[in-house]
Amino acid sequence: MEIAYSFAGLVVGFIVGLTGIGGGALMTPILIVIFGIPPVTAVSTDLIYAAITKFGGSISYARKKLVEWRVVFLLLGGSIPGALVTLYYLDGLDGLEQVEHLMNITLGVSLVLTSIAVFFRAKIRASVVKLEGTRFEKHGRRYRPYVTLLVGIVLGGLVTLSSVGAGALGTAMLILLYPRMTMQTLVGTDLVHAVVLTSIAGAGHYGMGSVDLWLLLCLVIGSLPGVFLGSHFGSKLSPRVIQPIMGTLLLAIGMRFVLVG
Repeated sequence: MEIAYSFAGLVVGFIVGLTGIGGGALMTPILIVIFGIPPVTAVSTDLIYAAITKFGGSISYARKKLVEWRVVFLLLGGSIPGALVTLYYLDGLDGLEQVEHLMNITLGVSLVLTSIAVFFRAKIRASVVKLEGTRFEKHGRRYRPYVTLLVGIVLGGLVTLSSVGAGALGTAMLILLYPRMTMQTLVGTDLVHAVVLTSIAGAGHYGMGSVDLWLLLCLVIGSLPGVFLGSHFGSKLSPRVIQPIMGTLLLAIGMRFVLVG
């Protein structure tokens, strides 16, 4: 079973390296559906797994000065309270069955939203860029910091409940709010925010005793070479081919969790 966990980490790591998408969005469903791991343990372990695997990438982006720190702090201003309130709510729920039902539904919704973000990321960016210089864009700029805080709150809740949303969904929200940022800076900013958010949410879950450390170790052992291999081959494949496949896969998995509950 340990080898199977590491192989799952290898596969997910490869897909993340290949597409930049799918860490929590694929790992948590795999742990629940294929390995039969309880949703609470799967989500909790995957949060720390995500923090570890994304940490190296965030350092790389920060060194290249591809992180917009003001936006990171605005997001964290919402996501940290959102995560802490969600953890407090989870801790107060009676019965494991109630917690798992809530996590399954949230996981499904998060995956569906992430699939939409993957499908339409390029179109969202193109549409928002067209609004630059218009009265609507100038008016919206005034409220952008408050909307960023609100987005952080939503992401904090979704990620803490499902371990999904900090990647593709977070990037899509940043594209809407900050269309003038380069794609590299958007990814770097989202990555740094995701590392801090998943670390805090994961620590909270660890405090509740729901993290499986041995499972975590097996996943990390597999994912590190997977990310390296995926990154090597990813540069040779067109996003126009990869993104529709990933979007369809995430939508199918998300609908499964929404319908089954």
